[in-house]
Amino acid sequence: MTPRILPLSEGARVCLIDAGQGEPVVLIHGVGLRAEAWAPQIAALSRTHRVLAVDMPGHGGSSPIAPDSRLPDFVAWMASVLRALDCGPVNLAGHSMGALVAAGVAVEHPALVRRLAVMNAVFRRSPDARAAVRARAEEIAGGRLDIEGPLSRWFDSSATEAEARAKVAGWLGGMDVGAYATAYRAFAEGDAIYADRWCGIAVPVLVLTGALDPNSTPAMARAMAGAAPHARLRLIEGHRHMVN
Repeated sequence: MTPRILPLSEGARVCLIDAGQGEPVVLIHGVGLRAEAWAPQIAALSRTHRVLAVDMPGHGGSSPIAPDSRLPDFVAWMASVLRALDCGPVNLAGHSMGALVAAGVAVEHPALVRRLAVMNAVFRRSPDARAAVRARAEEIAGGRLDIEGPLSRWFDSSATEAEARAKVAGWLGGMDVGAYATAYRAFAEGDAIYADRWCGIAVPVLVLTGALDPNSTPAMARAMAGAAPHARLRLIEGHRHMVN
């Protein structure tokens, strides 16, 4: 899984992993992670497809986005990446914030998407959940990056999750705080931006989350699957946020 650089306009660049051949599958990770978070999916799907896992702006080797960017700006960025790749309509999958971005692309740029998968996505948070995530966004914007908080929400303490937890801790700990704050604010404010337009997503959609995910809840997944005309739901029993 050797990353390569895709040049964008005005000197920006996106770092991505490009593996396999065939119909393209594009993968977008969540806040604080990077393309390597998709390693199991890259290994499996590249046997039959061309898999392109991207580093989001300011993550891994990708150039940062403007500090005042919101979710629609990340969606526009992803659309520009897909156009630069020039590989036709793609099977687009996103995890967590990446799921918000992927769904936004399907809404705003439907010609770029063949199928859509959203994993551990948020959708119309409750007032309490919205207040909590926005408070975390403010803490991060103030320079306070709490690694243990997300790790405790995303993983349990079992030995089977220890290796993945350690990798994620390394990625989170290596993040530029400014880039993390920009992405997290877009994530915190993005749960309802495209919610009313899910009914217009015409492509097949897979909505998937962990049955024990306390933030990207099964109830949210059911609501998304019920809103899109060609969606199906899958819950991963016994798991939380990091189903990939």
